[in-house]
Amino acid sequence: MEITDFSMKFFSLAGKTAIVTGGNTGLGRAFSVALAEAGADVFVPGLAEDDGTTRSLIEGKGRRYEFLEADITAPGAPATIIDTCIERLGSVDILVNSAGICLLDDVEAFGREKWDPMIAVNLTAAFELAHEASRPMIAQGSGKIINIASLFSFLGGKGSPAYAATKAGIVGFTKAYCDELAAHGIQVNALAPGYFATAITAATRADPETNRRVLEHIPAERWGDVADLMGATVFLASRASDYVNGHVLVVDGGYLVR
Repeated sequence: MEITDFSMKFFSLAGKTAIVTGGNTGLGRAFSVALAEAGADVFVPGLAEDDGTTRSLIEGKGRRYEFLEADITAPGAPATIIDTCIERLGSVDILVNSAGICLLDDVEAFGREKWDPMIAVNLTAAFELAHEASRPMIAQGSGKIINIASLFSFLGGKGSPAYAATKAGIVGFTKAYCDELAAHGIQVNALAPGYFATAITAATRADPETNRRVLEHIPAERWGDVADLMGATVFLASRASDYVNGHVLVVDGGYLVR
């Protein structure tokens, strides 16, 4: 490819189909809407559909939205999700493993009852969905798998050893799958969001002292807005990132430099 061959069309997702787990709430909704804005149809598996906001946002952009009630941790569910997406929308070109949970407790009280569900949702389900999605992606010779990591992939996880473990695991899994799937034209990367203003962080932002400590660590001097992740998502899902593989793209306002 010559320099003159490059076009902004490389960022277009027209004709593509994306699966976004957890895609109708929080950061997941931002991923879904970003992909739809770039031209992709979006398939969202989840425990419950939202109030219609995500569907409205996606269909308002002229894209198709499909929801499947599914527990991604249930035996056989990942295969069903992939097969249903292909049945309804024709293909699986992009997988965003966005669904996640974070349970907190002091180290003395943090036991298997909190550890096990977090491993199941944050890590095992992501692995199983990527494993199942790789089948049609290998067959078509292309695909984009985007795993959601975290600052806690690199830092400690006070109050949640399972969250830190799962997010560190996501990074290792991302690199391993890149090594396996790159030869098939599939890119496997991860997004690592920093501190974002979402419902999950509302309590932290409402506490003046905690909020101050967070902001002092961010060179941008503000919490991230969900829109700050949307461009990065489209980049990793598009042809523009075809030679980016096994990478963890940190979107944190500079948090990790301090």
